[in-house]
Parts: sequence; structure tokens; C-alpha cells
Amino acid sequence: MGILSVQDVSKTYQSGNRKLTVLDQVTFDIQAGESIAIVGPSGSGKTTLLGLCAGLDTSSQGSISLNGQQMENLSEDQRAALRSQHVGFIFQNFQLLPTLTALENVMVPLELKRRKDASKKALELLEKVGLKDRATHYPSQLSGGEQQRVSIARAFANEPLVLFADEPTGNLDTETGEMIEDLIFNLNKEQGTTLILVTHDRELARRTDRIIQIKGGKIQEETHA
Repeated sequence: MGILSVQDVSKTYQSGNRKLTVLDQVTFDIQAGESIAIVGPSGSGKTTLLGLCAGLDTSSQGSISLNGQQMENLSEDQRAALRSQHVGFIFQNFQLLPTLTALENVMVPLELKRRKDASKKALELLEKVGLKDRATHYPSQLSGGEQQRVSIARAFANEPLVLFADEPTGNLDTETGEMIEDLIFNLNKEQGTTLILVTHDRELARRTDRIIQIKGGKIQEETHA
């Protein structure tokens, strides 16, 4: 079994008296250190699948195991604890806390783990993403690319086993997007993290080890990039 195992996972929602199937019997395994891209048109179930894999939501049927823990057997609090221990997130819209500086945003996961060296470690990560000199700036004082670099530093702060990235370059211009991609892949390699990436961008998808293509909630194709 890999670091993430998804077996016959379906997700349905009740919409009035209609049942809406967003994911339909999805199965795949991911090995530690592997990088995967999940691609597909809008509404194909990519982000729903990412949320299930990260334990942000529960599946309607099937099982998901993250680092050997069966998600469906865990309470919401236990899933949250598993995420704070083993998971990092990078979102399309950055999701930084507006009232905290860049440094304080990166410190959040470290302080949740009660790390005594939270400030020092956060500053080292900001240096890695080239933003040490912007540590005291608030998100509103940073460009989109800089905000995404802060969110990358935050994602790697708790040394995650698995990094989930949902359209990480979706809100950025091409040049900034390419720089962010390099940063994610370089840090990922350096820390030996497993990367699961949702993207519309075929070029970005080709940089991963494997591409899983989803359409209408089903896996259409799996290819090695």
C-alpha cells in the first residue's frame, strides 16, 4: 500500500430529490515521494477528489487511506489532527490570513505543533522562497506571486508527507506561474514530499510522474508523464 490509497471511492450529493454523483468508483494508489497531476474539465470532480484525499470531506462509499490511516474510521477531529501532522496545502487563492504578516502566516502550522523555534524555522522557509525581506509585510502589501510564495512556505512548514496543490498557478501570470511551479517542484524534491496536484494546465501536469485524467467523476486515463 502506498502513502495514499483510494479504493472504489464515490461521492454523491442530494440536490432536491435528485442525486448528483460527483465521483464514481475512483481507484488509485500513490507511492511516497511520487508526484501526481489530476486533470480534467471544470466540474469533473478534481477538487472534490482532492478534498476527500486530504480528509476535508468524507466519501459516500469506498475507502481512502492516508499514511496507513483509514479516513472513514476517523472523527472530524482525528482527520484534522492527521492533516496538521502530515499534510500541506497550496490553494489557487492563497488563503493567507489577512491580519497576519508573511512571517506569522508561515508560523501558524509550526505554532499549532508548539514548535519552540517557530519564528526561526518560518524565516528560513521565507528565505527559501526568496521573501525574507518581506517577512513583516501583510498579504495586502504583497503581489499575487509573493502571496503564493508565502503560502508555499507555509505548506512546507510542518514538513508534510503529502502536499496537496489545487490550481496553484491559476491566479498568476505565465512568468510568475512558472516561477511558482519551479519552487514547488524544487522544495518537493528537496524534502521528499509526495505531491498531488489538481490543474487545468497540461504543461504543469507533464512535470509530474503520473497524470490521472478525470471526466464526469470517473478516471478516463492514467499516463506516466
